[in-house]
Amino acid sequence: MKWTDIARIAEELHDKYPDVDPMNLRFTDLHNWVCDLEDFDDDPKRGGEKVLEAIQMAWIEEAR
Repeated sequence: MKWTDIARIAEELHDKYPDVDPMNLRFTDLHNWVCDLEDFDDDPKRGGEKVLEAIQMAWIEEAR
């Protein structure tokens, strides 16, 4: 899984952290959680603010 797999990352995070409200996340935590996903295999440095915002928005949608 790469940073560009926004929807899949959001689904994985939603499944792994079902009690977390994605509206109240620090990007540092989000970045670390994405990098810690079992199938994630991309350069951690590529996970900038815009990518993290997109993942957060997708997670919010997934949580609805």
